[in-house]
Amino acid sequence: MTGVHKAGFVNIIGKPNVGKSTLMNRLMGEKISIITSKAQTTRHRILGILNGEDYQIVLSDTPGIIRPAYELQKSMMQHVRISVEDADILLLMIEAGEHFDEEMHGQLLKKAQGKRILIINKIDRFENPDEVEKLTAVWEKTFSWDEIIPVSALQGTNIDQVLPSLLKHLPEHPAYYPKDQLSDKPERFFASEIIREKIFQTYRKEVPYSTEVVITEFKESDDIIRMRAEIYVERNSQKGILIGKAGSALKKVGIEARKDMENFFGKQVHLETFVKVEKDWRSKRQKLTRFGYNFK
Repeated sequence: MTGVHKAGFVNIIGKPNVGKSTLMNRLMGEKISIITSKAQTTRHRILGILNGEDYQIVLSDTPGIIRPAYELQKSMMQHVRISVEDADILLLMIEAGEHFDEEMHGQLLKKAQGKRILIINKIDRFENPDEVEKLTAVWEKTFSWDEIIPVSALQGTNIDQVLPSLLKHLPEHPAYYPKDQLSDKPERFFASEIIREKIFQTYRKEVPYSTEVVITEFKESDDIIRMRAEIYVERNSQKGILIGKAGSALKKVGIEARKDMENFFGKQVHLETFVKVEKDWRSKRQKLTRFGYNFK
């Protein structure tokens, strides 16, 4: 042990569905961020705290970079802007075939004060390594990068190159959080995210995007957690779809969520779910604030 300790904030940004959450979970070795095939699954800034003997990396997964159309999306983009400005190391994650967007990429990168690393994801699409080299060469010309790392977050290709790169650029600093802490979010947050993930995986079209989950009761004993979850939608028709015929759809969500919760918390979970209607909650700041979304 050298006696030198490194610590810093490593924030991951990118467009929706680029693989940020998968990269985050790979680096953490834990499922911190929910993952679905649908875009804009991540709504909050989620911190994962990765600890070593002489370092602490505070990883941040943010919502995807979008042009916001309503209040919820404005709150989501606020997380992105903050994460750019306070990053010691900023990871911009793009996918193979994506082009540099001056408005979406360039303007954010110019605001970054720390190191800038480009992660090119989904290189498993290429059979020939020369194609990856050509793509890397193209992106080298787009910005003054401190480093470029091609990866496949899904398959794990080159993920082992990311941590050494982060440690190389990480500033010397005492740990920001206790070394046994995994995230800055409470257990209720992860429970609600697991339910929301199952909703995104179960339902189609607009229903998942119109859904918010609030854990209203969380009682933990030595061998079981008993919780109550309220699932909010914007319209009565969505409530009917969410519940399904004779409650079958909601029952499926509950069963799948409970399985993941028991794996996550390491104990038995008793889950009750209730569906409520909160009209146009995504477009009303007052309602969004009540659900824990922030605006500045």
